[in-house]
Amino acid sequence: MKIDLRPIGFVRGGRTEPTNDDWDRVTARIELDTDWLSCEAILGLDSFSHAEVIYYFHKNDPETIVTTTRHPRNNMNWPLTGIFAQRVHSRPNMLGITTCHILGVDGTSVHVRGLDAIDGSPVIDIKPYLSGFAPRGEVREPDWAGELMSDYWRIQD
Repeated sequence: MKIDLRPIGFVRGGRTEPTNDDWDRVTARIELDTDWLSCEAILGLDSFSHAEVIYYFHKNDPETIVTTTRHPRNNMNWPLTGIFAQRVHSRPNMLGITTCHILGVDGTSVHVRGLDAIDGSPVIDIKPYLSGFAPRGEVREPDWAGELMSDYWRIQD
């Protein structure tokens, strides 16, 4: 089965190249594709503090896709792990998802902070963050994941 998707918009601003860490200082906007969407599609989104944004890693070379295992960030001190146990960009469908802060909505643009997508990234969907969809019960993760994320959001001077 093949699934055809049409971007709902594009990331504008923020970083121009994918890099790790320090994403909480990055601000950008998502501009809706008004060729097929109405600006009313984002009406009410500004009443939420956060949104989940699904986007496409458009600068990835499909030849770099990993379908097996790798060491997270190629750090040999971390265990060999399957691609679906990581959040790396070289995943099979090259999709990213991030929960980011909504700074405001202006016309056909959603202004956000902490979206770890780069300028020009096609946005597949935006969903408001609802606490009712947060994980239920205990959340667990391996120690290496905490080490990997230690500087991901932190603003570094």
